[in-house]
Amino acid sequence: MGTDELYDMIIVGGGPGGLTAGIYAMRAAMKTALIEKSAYGGQMTLSGEVENYPAFEKISGFDLSAKFQQHAASYGLEMISSEVTGIEPGLDFHAVKLDNGTTLKTHAIILAVGGSPKKLNIPGETEYYGRGVSYCAVCDGFFFRNKTVAVIGGGDSACEESLYLAKLAKQVYIIHRRDELRASRILQERIKGECKIEMIWNSIPTEIHANEQGVSAVRIQDVTTRNERDLAIDGIFIFIGFNPNRSLVPAGIQMDNNGYVLTNDRCETQIPGIFVIGDLRQKYARQIVIAAGDGCTAALVAAHYVENKKATPADSCPAPFV
Repeated sequence: MGTDELYDMIIVGGGPGGLTAGIYAMRAAMKTALIEKSAYGGQMTLSGEVENYPAFEKISGFDLSAKFQQHAASYGLEMISSEVTGIEPGLDFHAVKLDNGTTLKTHAIILAVGGSPKKLNIPGETEYYGRGVSYCAVCDGFFFRNKTVAVIGGGDSACEESLYLAKLAKQVYIIHRRDELRASRILQERIKGECKIEMIWNSIPTEIHANEQGVSAVRIQDVTTRNERDLAIDGIFIFIGFNPNRSLVPAGIQMDNNGYVLTNDRCETQIPGIFVIGDLRQKYARQIVIAAGDGCTAALVAAHYVENKKATPADSCPAPFV
């Protein structure tokens, strides 16, 4: 990696979308670098068991992440462990700024930075993070073996993590603001069949309490009656969705009201040579397989863009001799 180098493609983010983009970029003979500030695999590494990725009936998110990374590395993809602090679009090339002061130049950028867990923004959530408040059952579930925990949410993630916690905890409460789950039917049936899981419907958490040992209770409010009560627990796991990580999105790229980037079906933004994939892009569903598909699409389109940008008349074949 050198500051005077000009890359064909730089991928920002090493989740399933970014790593897939890296595979296809290398297969297209693009000079490519992938930049990831933390763990390769992104949010995928936090999944306990993945059961809906094709070819794997069941695999841990950590193991699936390792396979993605190994596949990308097998093509010689340059992987840079650093944090991107800014992106500056340009006419001749785009610039990617790193936290170590380095600036990399590239013809095309694929943004694959995903999202971050949504917060409840209630008293006690920030204060007791790491002392019983968690956003990752796989990471922290072990610490609650034979204890009582609450899960906040009603989607696929909340149900998947609740089922994982039920293998470890003594009791799992799912607190959901509605009177039915939003999760897929198969997960709903599994929740119903798990005797350790108890549903608390039409309720929201309003405050988290703790003692010297950590979280001790959560105050919940019935949304219909407005009555409140304290539920004794040892830990609380929050799965209410994700916010897109849009801080690196350059000005001039359109986003919806929730901060998701608007692209066409080729993952192109309004700035030529800048592509957005995965959970940062507005779309119907957010799944590993969809992020991987985005990565494939963006890399193929970006490679075509770069080839056209670098083409000169000298690149064409001479006219046949007559």
